[in-house]
Amino acid sequence: MREKILVIGAAGQIGSDLVLELRQRHGNEAVVAADLKDAHPDVMNSGPFEFLNAMDLPALKEIVAQHEITTVYQLVAMLSATAEQHPERGWELNMTTLFHVLNLAKDGHIKKIFWPSSIAVFGPTTPRDNTPQETVMEPNTVYGISKQSGERWCEYYHQKYGVDVRSIRYPGLISYKAAPGGGTTDYAIHIFHEALKNGKYTSFLSENTYLPMMYMPDAIRATLQLMEAPAENINIRSSYNLGGISFSPKEIAAAVAQEVPGFSIDYAPDFRQKIADSWPASIDDTAAQRDWHWQPEWDLNGMVKDMLEKLK
Repeated sequence: MREKILVIGAAGQIGSDLVLELRQRHGNEAVVAADLKDAHPDVMNSGPFEFLNAMDLPALKEIVAQHEITTVYQLVAMLSATAEQHPERGWELNMTTLFHVLNLAKDGHIKKIFWPSSIAVFGPTTPRDNTPQETVMEPNTVYGISKQSGERWCEYYHQKYGVDVRSIRYPGLISYKAAPGGGTTDYAIHIFHEALKNGKYTSFLSENTYLPMMYMPDAIRATLQLMEAPAENINIRSSYNLGGISFSPKEIAAAVAQEVPGFSIDYAPDFRQKIADSWPASIDDTAAQRDWHWQPEWDLNGMVKDMLEKLK
């Protein structure tokens, strides 16, 4: 049976790139994009698009049936900084949308699920350097609590019902297609826009705040490597650690200044600093390397040059 793919949250940061890569691999008509709002024009114009509220289960089931969907990428979530301002709405959105796709798979409507987790599942008691795959997880944000809970439900549905669900704990993601979505790592996207527009940037994180980051092309490649791996190779059904580049605002600012003469940065940490301080500084992704041969390709300087060129 030919794979038919639905990407929910196609207007978001990951979806904007993922849909286009999936269409390149599977053909435009085989990949249905869906969101509450218009997506990037490249997404809207290159293949089928459905307006969908991911909380609306009957509407979701109708799209799955109409397009004969076999695989769902469920990317909808309220991110860390936004969810702290709307805790109950964040929890409800993040959990209900996951249950919808897990139950569609359990009931035989779809065959395979991708659901993104995050480094937000870790907390202030987690070892910060080279954070292991299995370690203390005591998240202290709504987003992190929902992602940790989601991981447990993914594993439960796999063990109890045989659902083929796969997941990655994404680090901070950097891309140029979609606007930042309200995450704590968004400073590393804002900095490029402000460098080109104003030649300066005020960071909401302090200069030496190290966080794991990843350029979107690596994140998309990792996602598809995981989803294309044989099921017997997938030994973790909660979520895989994924490492890329770890850097601080001071370090990325120096890399930007190499490309944008005269660029300057200052620092005004806000409530997001406390969130960042509870997250890892670097990630051990040995399990992903072992199970599906993960290796990042982008370093800091290469990413900075490419981001600035694309945004120009």
